[in-house]
Amino acid sequence: MATQPTSHITVLLREAVDALIVDPNGLYVDGTFGRGGHSREILAHLSESGRLLAMDKDPAAKAHAQQSFAGDDRFEFVAGSFTNLRQAVEGRGQLGKVDGILLDLGVSSPQLDEAERGFSFSQGGPLDMRMDPSHGQSAAEWISRAKDTEIAQVLKEYGEERFARRIARAIVAARAEQPIERTDQLAGIIAKAHPAWEVGKHPATRSFLAIRLYINRELEDLQDLLSQVVEVLKPGGRLVVISFHSLEDRIVKRFIRRQSKGEELPRGLPVTEAQLNRTMKSIGKAVRPVESEVKNNVRARSAIMRVAEKLS
Repeated sequence: MATQPTSHITVLLREAVDALIVDPNGLYVDGTFGRGGHSREILAHLSESGRLLAMDKDPAAKAHAQQSFAGDDRFEFVAGSFTNLRQAVEGRGQLGKVDGILLDLGVSSPQLDEAERGFSFSQGGPLDMRMDPSHGQSAAEWISRAKDTEIAQVLKEYGEERFARRIARAIVAARAEQPIERTDQLAGIIAKAHPAWEVGKHPATRSFLAIRLYINRELEDLQDLLSQVVEVLKPGGRLVVISFHSLEDRIVKRFIRRQSKGEELPRGLPVTEAQLNRTMKSIGKAVRPVESEVKNNVRARSAIMRVAEKLS
């Protein structure tokens, strides 16, 4: 059975698992294994016949799963993005038979705390930012060749940064002097270019978020995953998503609303309920961490959880 505790503090642990588990004998998917906090709690709620399929594209997550969850026959780890969910489930003969899918979006505390991963502006390290360092371009590689207009567009669209153009021009000017290869180097360039520092927030916060989302295609991957959910879940199966910023939450909220409303038809057209083709319903209101959780884990302060259930 699984279980060495980690230093990572899992956000909305009880709330997420309580919302997810509809049948202790069922099959569940943890699409963002991380360091196994949610997976460990899910397994604690499953019977001996329950099953958990965990996914993550971070090689460190795979190593942790193999070490900490070895010996629990109910657990299986699949290395790779959650965009491969349908393929993974179908390959095991379980398409349309999954009881619940859990997504805890963003980066984990270990990823932020390990300077060599390049996610954090508060620590000096290589400017990488890839969830899977063996695939795709690093943040440093992208910054070294992207035009200022492209950088500005990424900062604005993914980070909602008001001063995107100004920061982009500063980055391009700085790289002409020397390559930008470290997180603290980039953070310093952004801080110097940013004209309006917010109290209690590093001026590079939005820019680092934007670059990370872009490099890892996080929003596009989320949309890809959501397009598979209805086909993967069984009737009554649950989708539980924890988001940490507005762009992610907006995508999830709109998906649930769209599936709950059904087909977009002209107003006044006489149709039956069945013809609306509603596929899911929202379960409860959006859930946020209680004050005590935020006090114990500052990274929980922006978390928001939404739950939906597949209709029969």
